[in-house]
Amino acid sequence: MIHSPPSANIQLTADGRLKHFLSIEGLPRSLLEEILDGAASFVEVGDRSIKKVPLLRGKTVVNLFFEPSTRTRSTFELAAKRLSADVLNIDIAKSATSKGETLMDMLWNLEAMASDMFIVRHSDSGAPFFIANHVTPQVAVINAGDGRHAHPTQAMLDMYTIRHYKGGFEGLKVAIIGDVLHSRVARSQIHALNILGAEEVRVIAPKTLLPKDIESLGVSVYTDLASGLRDVDVVIALRLQKERMDSALLPSEGEFYRLYGLNNERLRPAKPDAIVMHPGPINRGVEIASEVADGPRSVILHQVTFGIAVRMAVMSMSISGQESGL
Repeated sequence: MIHSPPSANIQLTADGRLKHFLSIEGLPRSLLEEILDGAASFVEVGDRSIKKVPLLRGKTVVNLFFEPSTRTRSTFELAAKRLSADVLNIDIAKSATSKGETLMDMLWNLEAMASDMFIVRHSDSGAPFFIANHVTPQVAVINAGDGRHAHPTQAMLDMYTIRHYKGGFEGLKVAIIGDVLHSRVARSQIHALNILGAEEVRVIAPKTLLPKDIESLGVSVYTDLASGLRDVDVVIALRLQKERMDSALLPSEGEFYRLYGLNNERLRPAKPDAIVMHPGPINRGVEIASEVADGPRSVILHQVTFGIAVRMAVMSMSISGQESGL
């Protein structure tokens, strides 16, 4: 049974360093900025002829993906390898857990192999917190997405992208469009933007795709796309998560695109230099038209590039924090 996430304190050492990275909610601005600054130092590693640094040499990173995600798992694996770590990918569908072994039995066996970090993706909200509460102190846990709750590294690579193109967060108006109800990415983005000092965070969606308590997260709510996009600096389109969605929530994908899909004409109310982002994978012609996804405002592929550097920063900080707390 997965329990509700506790306070953010489990993520930090006694002296405030990063130990686990489970959720952005409750973390101090200084720590988020440290992640962004650390990522900046890793971006150039991807341009080297030998794309490695020795920071995690001798460490073992285990990818525990209880739900599929080729993109996220690949970027974590590449980030770990660029830090010179050894990487173990567990095929959960073929593992002993599918044969009756408990989650804790699997974790204890992996700990016995002297693992140093678990990258956890799970369909149940709170699963990475549960694991972090039960692993030995030597193991760092990073949340690669849990249920509808959080996807902190995705949000931080989005924050890095915004800072790269806009220089900072003060005075920025950011619009998040689409399936906010099912999006763990949107929740993490909202927390990060508010902590980092964005002037306004807007969510734009039909009422059926908005959580009932969304205003409590510190956002302005719009159901009309043109009004929500007026004078914004950053536009983030979310993927329609059809696998999590009751069909009654939307009349059709075509109807969603007609009202909320991004094309060049519908982007006109945004500022002329507004950037367009998407956490991927893109549903072209549903959330976003190809003319926008491949156009001059799009920074979607740069998000992927920056994502490796951000995950390198989080992994190196977590291992360092673990070692300082032992």
